[in-house]
Amino acid sequence: MIADDDPLLREGVAMLLQAEGLDVVATAADPQEFLAAVDALRPDTAIVDVRMPPTHTDEGIGAAVAARRRNPDLAVLVLSAYVERAFAVELMASGAAGLGYLLKERVGRVTEFLDALRRVAAGGTAIDPEVVAQLLTRTPARAQLDRLSPRERDVLALMAEGLGNKAIGEQLVVSDGTVHKHIRSIFAKLDLPPDDRADRRVTAVLRYLRLRDS
Repeated sequence: MIADDDPLLREGVAMLLQAEGLDVVATAADPQEFLAAVDALRPDTAIVDVRMPPTHTDEGIGAAVAARRRNPDLAVLVLSAYVERAFAVELMASGAAGLGYLLKERVGRVTEFLDALRRVAAGGTAIDPEVVAQLLTRTPARAQLDRLSPRERDVLALMAEGLGNKAIGEQLVVSDGTVHKHIRSIFAKLDLPPDDRADRRVTAVLRYLRLRDS
């Protein structure tokens, strides 16, 4: 389902998804309508605008978080006109599986948008490259991140976008083994415990942000 108070964007995205053979079970113009539809229809995936009525500040984020509490299996792709770091962190604080955060301009790049949506719907993550870039640079307290080599930072940025090892290797023109080595080093340098949780890729970014805010 789609939740956005802009009728042109809301209906435009709905038409795009339907043209791709996806079922749009409902659209909503405000958080209350969105949450009611989530409860009634139990959609697999929701596309939610950050800024919604009545104040057009963070109602969309609050609604997305509330929807995930009610239905932990709900995949959520949040759309924002601008990079809003605090909102991205709040959304993913309880785990990043099945979550995405894209700038609205990405919708116009249909292939990228659909790829991100499908990744999130499948339980993965999709973080806008511009969001990742600002998350990695907007702080003076860089002690842990400074442990990373330039190549490890490149890998971390692509990890946070939601790319897998093969796609990272293709982007950086290195082997899968080299990518895996960099990722293990990143987890170690950011003090992430060794386990098999898929969301450690995004947690690597969030760990750095939490250190900055502490």
